Amino acid sequence: MIRWRDGVVAQVGRSWAGALELTVMVGEQPVRALAYPDLVGTPVAGDRVLLNVGALDRGLGTGGYALVVAVPDRLPEDPPERGHLVKARYTPLQAMVLGADEQDSPDHDVLRDADDLFGTPVVVADLHSALPAVLAGVYETRPTTRVVYVMTDGGALPLAFSRSVATLRDAGWLSGTVTVGQAYGGDREAVTVHTGLLTAVQVLAAELVVITQGPGNLGTGTRWGFSGVQSGEAVNAIGTLGGRAVASLRISEADPRPRHRGISHHSLTAYGRVALQPADVVVPDLSGDFGDAVRDAAEPLKARHRVVRVGIDGLYDALQAAPVKLSTMGRALDADRAYFEAAAAAGRHAARLVDVPPPGVGSQYS
Repeated sequence: MIRWRDGVVAQVGRSWAGALELTVMVGEQPVRALAYPDLVGTPVAGDRVLLNVGALDRGLGTGGYALVVAVPDRLPEDPPERGHLVKARYTPLQAMVLGADEQDSPDHDVLRDADDLFGTPVVVADLHSALPAVLAGVYETRPTTRVVYVMTDGGALPLAFSRSVATLRDAGWLSGTVTVGQAYGGDREAVTVHTGLLTAVQVLAAELVVITQGPGNLGTGTRWGFSGVQSGEAVNAIGTLGGRAVASLRISEADPRPRHRGISHHSLTAYGRVALQPADVVVPDLSGDFGDAVRDAAEPLKARHRVVRVGIDGLYDALQAAPVKLSTMGRALDADRAYFEAAAAAGRHAARLVDVPPPGVGSQYS
């Protein structure tokens, strides 16, 4: 289960909100490690640390760190007593946090009977790497939009693992974050996707919400065994609460795996089989035979959803100007342009909905 190592911190590297990179000597071998100071304290050079090296030893890309489990000779002080939501429950590093929806929270009165997203557009994406691309499309279209990110627990549980989120916050591209389920570390914590979405809109005043899993999705090469199935479940939550779901398709012209070329089977399963509430499924207006193949693959989704073609003129330049380095499965913008343009197109469409009244109040939206 856990591969344990004992090491000594040789060097403290870069840091971002909630995370700290280290070089740790395990015997004579230097190891790249990551510590979460809120959980284990702040290691310094010379500290002895206990490490979990399982993901590092297996060569997993996103999880390619040794993780600091404890600084046993210099334990941190007890944190303030606040909150009773336990996340990463019953693991050795479970964290106690204050939930926006719990009784002791100042937000509880707002959320106690909250039941409506008021037609707020919510972009749903499979992979965490889509987040900055979605935002590029949003801000190219509507630069003043107040966007809140809701991170589910399908990938990394600590929000601090995402350098992208830290950079997007610093750049002003995110106005707030909410972590839901077992994920933790957002500006607000919530028990479920439903209360997370309500927190984003009714507490953090989001004009537009983006919901994805954290970094490090899990897939098994089977139809149902992938963490991105949560995308379809998120669509259901959005529809139930009166939001407007905007489904971002996972599209690739470069992925060597046939099941992910064109529209990934993950998107077709999540939106075509799991999502029972309707969504706007955004199909980017790609050119050539590949664009035709993508449009054909999206046709079955019309049985349940509104398939919307969105132009991509100007989105490449917007993606190039993003404040974070774009990368998906190790491929940068120019190596898998269609993937990023598809996510940006979903952001563009959602931004156009911000000022459109929801159905039932004089809107032409249908």
